[in-house]
Amino acid sequence: MAAAAPPPPPAPAPEPNLTLPEDHPIGHPLFARIRLATPTDVPHIHKLIHQMAVFERLTHLFSATESSLSSTLFNPNNPPFHSFTVFILEVSPNPVPSTTHPHFTPILKTINLDLPITDPEQEIFKSHGNNVVVAGFVLFFPNYSTFLAKPGFYVEDLFVRECYRRKGLGKMLLSAVAAQASKMGYGRVEWVVLDWNVNAIRFYEEMGAKVLQEWRICRLTGMFL
Repeated sequence: MAAAAPPPPPAPAPEPNLTLPEDHPIGHPLFARIRLATPTDVPHIHKLIHQMAVFERLTHLFSATESSLSSTLFNPNNPPFHSFTVFILEVSPNPVPSTTHPHFTPILKTINLDLPITDPEQEIFKSHGNNVVVAGFVLFFPNYSTFLAKPGFYVEDLFVRECYRRKGLGKMLLSAVAAQASKMGYGRVEWVVLDWNVNAIRFYEEMGAKVLQEWRICRLTGMFL
């Protein structure tokens, strides 16, 4: 009688399911929110403008104060988008709640980073909410194109703090202005850039902006006004 065949080897254990849900954050998520600025944001706006002046090597022209910014940017008779308007960019390692505003619905975005961001100025830029900090801003106001016979937006300042650059946040800010212009039926968005700031020029061109080499800025100040 033939010997019985040995029992079959045990079946290999099934591979663990390594597929993460689509909404599962990978790496280190950074939660970003763009919202309309309020008068309580003036101290942060003032510090951001000063940092921008340092970056642009123009601190000798910087004379704005918190008081002058508050009185000129937040006149209750001038609603947002029809006068000076500021978008504040906030970030947090935790989800940022959406706030409500009669003139603007905040924009939320999650950016997945390979490494967490170390913010040496986290304490002085603390904003509303747990672990929420101000990372940048954009200031813009209406202008007008006679060729298009349409209003547009002119971006006076766009600034992202150094530790948050190259994360897509500048594009997020500029896109928010462009989206608002489109929503209002405006013709275009314009701004200027320093000719030595090659990184900014490349960034704007990659977004589809045309740098107009043939135009020059003309300005009257001081005794001429």
